[in-house]
Amino acid sequence: MAIAAQTHERIDLRTSPEIKELIVRAASTAGISVSAFLLGPAQERAKQILAEQEMISLTSRDWNAFVKALDNADKPKPKLSAAMKRHREWERGKR
Repeated sequence: MAIAAQTHERIDLRTSPEIKELIVRAASTAGISVSAFLLGPAQERAKQILAEQEMISLTSRDWNAFVKALDNADKPKPKLSAAMKRHREWERGKR
């Protein structure tokens, strides 16, 4: 059975010797690698930031307006229907 090789990307980071020593000591105290120490919180923060950007929060008034717009979205639109009819006729004429 073949085991898929896992690829890894490198992230380079520059810091002062004091901060590096602090991070190395904290990672050692936690019993994890420096990479795991840095990547765990960074990954969680990245997920949090992206979730906040991708989530839409609406007030009760805005939610009601949104639902009303959705409810009215499927009502016939005469100009759109006419345009679709012209397009179908144009497509038939191309054959």
